[in-house]
Amino acid sequence: MTEFSVVTSPVVNVQISSSLSSFGSEKRFDKSLTIGALKMKLELITGCPTGHMDLQVFTKDNKLITTMDNNDALLGSYPVDDGMRIHVVNKDPTIQVGDFDDVSKVEKYEMKDEEYEKKQDSVLAWKKRNKLGRFADKSEEEKAQEEEERKQKEREEEEAAKAITVGSRCEVRTPKVPTKRGQVMFVGLTDFKPGWWVGVKYDEPLGKNDGSVAGKRYFECPPKYGGFVKPAFVTVGDFPEEDFGMDDDEM
Repeated sequence: MTEFSVVTSPVVNVQISSSLSSFGSEKRFDKSLTIGALKMKLELITGCPTGHMDLQVFTKDNKLITTMDNNDALLGSYPVDDGMRIHVVNKDPTIQVGDFDDVSKVEKYEMKDEEYEKKQDSVLAWKKRNKLGRFADKSEEEKAQEEEERKQKEREEEEAAKAITVGSRCEVRTPKVPTKRGQVMFVGLTDFKPGWWVGVKYDEPLGKNDGSVAGKRYFECPPKYGGFVKPAFVTVGDFPEEDFGMDDDEM
């Protein structure tokens, strides 16, 4: 009599979604994980605390088939196959939907250009070694044309900067960022980056500094009210401070 045995993979590839975020991901888990251990891994992925987490399993057709509610059970004991989706439901009232979508709340690290140029394991260093992009060998005519374009851009930026008067009200419109209003506090060259810059004191704490960068002060303002932008993004004019609906008799 011929004997047959069914061999299944010890791991499973699933999609992960969460009620806290619109972002999803694909992960691989060992089927020998307990649901309790799985929740600990999912907390790192979704931000939902394990003690306030429900796990739902959906098919590839987005049909709910089960809820994994036994922390001591093994993942492999549930009908979870490759391509299915584990949805993490948050039950913690202190964490709101979208808390992990707003990346504007995350403090960003910005490396100075001179520091980046010194790195040997960067994309820039690789391009230099392989003479790619702007590091490729060019004819004298091409080099002269690029130099003229660079100088022309510098002249246009200088003209735009000198048309902006310190003390003027302004609006700042940069790509993919809401329009901000404020007052021009500085116009000129800086030590932190080449070219002309406009220092603005915003009406709200939507900036990155207090008017100083890398230990050098360019103007005075409260922390998070100051910012530096290129002249092309600054429009001066009659831009009064916006009314946010707060009457004098409201607190």
